[in-house]
Amino acid sequence: MAAGGLCSAAAAARAVSRGWRGAATLAVHPAAGLADEAVETRALGLSPRQAVTLRALATAELGGSLFASCAHYEADAGGRLELARAAALGGDFRGLEPMGLFWSLAPAALEPPYRRLVPRGLRPLCVDLLLHDGHSPAGALPGPLLARARLERCFTAPGVRRVRLKEGRVRGSLFLPAGDGPFPGVIDMFGDEGGLTEYRASLLANRGFAALSLPYFDFEDLPRVMKDLNFQYFEEAVRFLQHHPKVKGPGIGVIGTGKGAELAFSMITYLPEVVAAVCISGCSFHTVTDLHYGEKTLPALRFDMSKVIVSENGVFDIFEALDDPRDPANSHCCIPIEKAEGHFLLVVGEADRNWKSSLYAELAIERLRHHGKDNFTLLSYPGAGHQIDPPSTPFCLVAIDRVLRVPVLGGGESRAHAYAQEDSWWKIQKFLRLHLG
Repeated sequence: MAAGGLCSAAAAARAVSRGWRGAATLAVHPAAGLADEAVETRALGLSPRQAVTLRALATAELGGSLFASCAHYEADAGGRLELARAAALGGDFRGLEPMGLFWSLAPAALEPPYRRLVPRGLRPLCVDLLLHDGHSPAGALPGPLLARARLERCFTAPGVRRVRLKEGRVRGSLFLPAGDGPFPGVIDMFGDEGGLTEYRASLLANRGFAALSLPYFDFEDLPRVMKDLNFQYFEEAVRFLQHHPKVKGPGIGVIGTGKGAELAFSMITYLPEVVAAVCISGCSFHTVTDLHYGEKTLPALRFDMSKVIVSENGVFDIFEALDDPRDPANSHCCIPIEKAEGHFLLVVGEADRNWKSSLYAELAIERLRHHGKDNFTLLSYPGAGHQIDPPSTPFCLVAIDRVLRVPVLGGGESRAHAYAQEDSWWKIQKFLRLHLG
């Protein structure tokens, strides 16, 4: 925990001795569970109808920033509080939201804003839950501490193996489930943040997939910036995974977010080995950087920075900045997805402000239907923003862009976004299992 967090914890510990009001206890189950699993939280030993505040505290692995959330509750007539049954009465969310304290985690007071609590490594995320007497108004010191509990949100299950890759040009991490296999194979990619992001691949391995987390720039000896990508790199990754002895085959799947989703569109279109593509907040046009494939250069839509809107508090809204794919002059940037023999799952947040995910999904479906194809499923979520991650990943309306190094509006509303993450995660796995045999 950051220094400020340790001070808060010490103060809370002192409050236990000063403010103890009986034998209140706070229990969480599982105390150490997978990060995509729900947590049961209950408090016992409270007074009948006692007003309490629950707080969650977590520290980012990268940078050590403290994240916090809180919600107000009332115990039942027996002095018991179960988050699976009790609605939050205020705080960072309202209503029956048993995992609300997790998806509403945000930078704590005095911490730099616009940070996302996303693991860059695979250490468990430790979360402290603190139960306070009374309803603490926003910005006020919480009431006396009645009980506390610590839990771990783990990204790898026992028996899952991580193999760091340096195979030809391919870099990344291959996660293999426990057991002999073979397992359905999936390549996992993210967007223009670059580097190696492993948490989704590791969670997929927990669920029985051989998952390759595939970086494509800003990692080891890969290009430092995302510029003029070489498609042979992705082709080599597909063939490596397809021929791995632990992978079931013959076809493999890909899952990507943002730029990663666009690459998933390309891979299922140009590579017959790819039979299923999950495209989260993606565009079926080449964007930002050209894609080289042998002697061909596949041109990309560009961002027009003159169309970026900057708010008074310095937040960049880039929603209108990408060239319009509907303009006939940009038709040469289109990925011919109608040539794909595999199946698409399009996952869209309708309140995405990073770019026009809903429009891009409509254009992809329109193109497929125009060519007599029905090999697609659309999951479209009202109120969800751009970065649709596994369940209970904290919502972030505005995040620092790693390339632009400025805060960029991602869009969405926290509760609706949390629902999209929970609902889509299990449907993504069902889709992959169906089409990967």
